[in-house]
Amino acid sequence: MAAAAAGRWRAGLWLLALALRLGGPRAEQTEEHLKREHSLSKPYQGVGSASSGLWDLQGNAMVMPQYIRLTPDLQSKRGAVWNRVLPQTPLPVRGSAPAGPIVRREFPCYLRDWELQVHFKIHGQGKKNLNGDGFAIWYTKDRMQPGERSGALGTVPGPVFGSKDNFLGLGVFVDTYPNEEKQQERVFPYISAMVNNGSLTYDHDRDGRPTELGGCTAMVRNLNHDTFLVIRYVKRRLTVMIDIDGKHEWRDCIDVPGVRLPRGYYFGTSSVTGDLSDNHDIISLKLYQLTVERTAEEEKRDREVYLPVVDNLKLPGMEAPLEPMSGLALFLIVFFSLVAIVFAIVIGVIVYNKWQEQSRKHFY
Repeated sequence: MAAAAAGRWRAGLWLLALALRLGGPRAEQTEEHLKREHSLSKPYQGVGSASSGLWDLQGNAMVMPQYIRLTPDLQSKRGAVWNRVLPQTPLPVRGSAPAGPIVRREFPCYLRDWELQVHFKIHGQGKKNLNGDGFAIWYTKDRMQPGERSGALGTVPGPVFGSKDNFLGLGVFVDTYPNEEKQQERVFPYISAMVNNGSLTYDHDRDGRPTELGGCTAMVRNLNHDTFLVIRYVKRRLTVMIDIDGKHEWRDCIDVPGVRLPRGYYFGTSSVTGDLSDNHDIISLKLYQLTVERTAEEEKRDREVYLPVVDNLKLPGMEAPLEPMSGLALFLIVFFSLVAIVFAIVIGVIVYNKWQEQSRKHFY
């Protein structure tokens, strides 16, 4: 009961923060509704079940009474949990033919505006900068994609916190170990975000800096109080805030306008350890549907998209495709090209004739 009240109180604070952020002459009307089919919370009933669960486990992830442990504090472990939604399968009526096999179906999230609240804990025996590697929160087209298969070795852990690279969608990374030794601008642990249209590669050696949308330092290891992260996507604006100081206060971390994410993607979270390790625990993932009023102009602006993209962001592979040339423009280009070629030929003939005439005079 206390946890539920705290959750409602925290959600209320977040809505108040949004109202203040988007305030103005026109009051922002926002309502939220918890989407249980896309949420994960105690007692984790059915998690990992092939027939009835709404969440799939992967790798070394384990269901514990108080949390989902993605990875234990051991080297070379990988774990993930991904959302799926199963339709209710009606039971066969007594005396009728037996029902067929349960078909495993997956249904992504089709919400237009949403908020994902993440309650997590990272802890372990390693000292500062001797722990790793963190975890990722995903909203992507593909789910349960840890990496590539390698013959008898099975599936190789993906290079992006245990998941595959060149993904389609959004990744928010809680990175606890700095791989780039010479950089001094960022202090770890560090939270960052990346939007990928499938063409970008996460630079692990540089901690994702070349493709980072924004980020902030977040001292989240070995704390005795709860730690929270919230990802909000509303009106094409991506916002990440954190509550990690035990004060029940949200702190800004990332705020990026012009983010265009398709609907129909999956939520998940993954983690990996290498030579360094930590316990990476997910206590809850709560997804809220946000109902936000839009003007006619905003409706036109927020039309459906089919590839993730960020407006006015110049990253390798993220440039908007060039618009095709009109028929008139193509005609003019061809026409003037032909005129230039003819002009060059005429000039060449004139120069050649003069050269021949001068040669004959020199001969006589």
